[in-house]
Amino acid sequence: MTDKDLYGGLIRLHILHHAAEEPIFGLGIIEELRHHGYEISAGTLYPMLHGLEKKGYLTSRHERTGRRERRVYEITEQGRIALQEAKAKVKELFGELIEGK
Repeated sequence: MTDKDLYGGLIRLHILHHAAEEPIFGLGIIEELRHHGYEISAGTLYPMLHGLEKKGYLTSRHERTGRRERRVYEITEQGRIALQEAKAKVKELFGELIEGK
């Protein structure tokens, strides 16, 4: 990944997609994104998470697991709507870029 500005929107969509499946947390989503070929640091991810929360797409809470406390993010209804709308746009773009339609 060489252009963070270009891929930033895709990363945000991945975050919303995975948050729609189950609650997420920083290190877990960094590892998940790595599986998709994105090398992202905590210094890049957390501002994205906070931005998504500020827009109302995610909500967070602190969760304690043993001695560790982590911030867990869940998608909101507004986030689900935004994700559905983005899926339609991605499908259209995929058609143009890949399928030549």
